[in-house]
Amino acid sequence: MAWWSGFLAVAGLVGTWQLMSGTATPPDSDLAPLGLSNWTLPGLWLFVSVVVPWSIAAIACVARRRVAPMIVLVACGLLVLELVVQVPFIGLSPLQFILGAAAGGLVWCAVDARRRGWL
Repeated sequence: MAWWSGFLAVAGLVGTWQLMSGTATPPDSDLAPLGLSNWTLPGLWLFVSVVVPWSIAAIACVARRRVAPMIVLVACGLLVLELVVQVPFIGLSPLQFILGAAAGGLVWCAVDARRRGWL
């Protein structure tokens, strides 16, 4: 769980950088329903909803904290929320399915870790 949590934190950080810097962003017209003219606010949302929770999850897993599986479950829920929020604005993409599958796998790992007594 630690490796995947770290990977998702880094992936979110790369996505945040892309949105905040204007590199590889969807068309600005996708922001019209939100009344936004640039990707800064969505970049901040991505940071808060993906980078922060997955960073905390990675640290908790590496430190073998008892609450690590629960933190991973919360991070999975927030990642799924992020993906669901994206769809109305940018449509479906293969990346969303890949990240959703990663979240699903991590849910399974976290539930299994809790069942086995993690630590």
